[in-house]
Amino acid sequence: MCFSLVATVKPDSSPYWGWCMFTWVFCFFFTLLILILEFTTVSTKMPFAWEDFTAAFAILSSVLCLCASIMYPTFYACNTCYRQIGASVVSWMCFGVYVAEVVLTRLHPSGQDNGFLSTPPGIMKMLESFLACLIFLSLESAQYSGNPALNWCVAVYSLCFIFGIAIILITLGNLTVYFPFSFENVAIVYNVLAATMYITAMVIWPLYSFHNKRPVNCGRLCSWDKLVLITVMTVFNSIVYILDSIYSILRVFVFRNERHQNQTPNPASFVSPGTPICVSELRSIRVNEA
Repeated sequence: MCFSLVATVKPDSSPYWGWCMFTWVFCFFFTLLILILEFTTVSTKMPFAWEDFTAAFAILSSVLCLCASIMYPTFYACNTCYRQIGASVVSWMCFGVYVAEVVLTRLHPSGQDNGFLSTPPGIMKMLESFLACLIFLSLESAQYSGNPALNWCVAVYSLCFIFGIAIILITLGNLTVYFPFSFENVAIVYNVLAATMYITAMVIWPLYSFHNKRPVNCGRLCSWDKLVLITVMTVFNSIVYILDSIYSILRVFVFRNERHQNQTPNPASFVSPGTPICVSELRSIRVNEA
């Protein structure tokens, strides 16, 4: 209904209008596809964790609809724009439904093994890619052309986005088993490096972008506002990358060691209760375990 109402209005050449339309079409198409696959039981034959995919889709759709619900009425709605207002209201309703689905999924898990997308690292990877897309929407060649410092920032946005998508696809396709080395360690190195690069962009972009105050004749969606949006999204994405780095380090070097210690069997557990055992026998059990 959202994209139907908006499609009846004169299209806008702004990338934000296209992003909102993409959001509503994307959510509609994949929601319909998921319903068809589940009703036809084709979902049980998928080569990936279906519950993980649907949970991740609900989370991603919630974020997309939230962004579109804020962006579209801010830029395109007015007091007499009834179709735009109606599309905004329906978009907020879609956001509420997707959030309800996420809550229900979390409160009533299916019992299947969690995949990657619905775990904290997967959610942060999707959020990093989403924030990068918002940055790309606001980028204009006139903003950074001829400035090496701003070109570095654009390179940071592009490289981190490409490698983040690659990690998602590799993990989702279970291709990590074909790597001759630990893929988790590679992900840690990438997260730390990406966080460091984003921190440099967080400092460099506003430092070299803002030379004057907001122009008086700067209307809606002017270049100065886009620079502000890029700066804010860079700060948010830097925070997400830092949290992703901290969590990945804790998961590999702290949580895994604690889990391994909890799973280490006690030698005395091999002896039935009430059976006497001497110290030499206990030592032999430990030697056999080693």
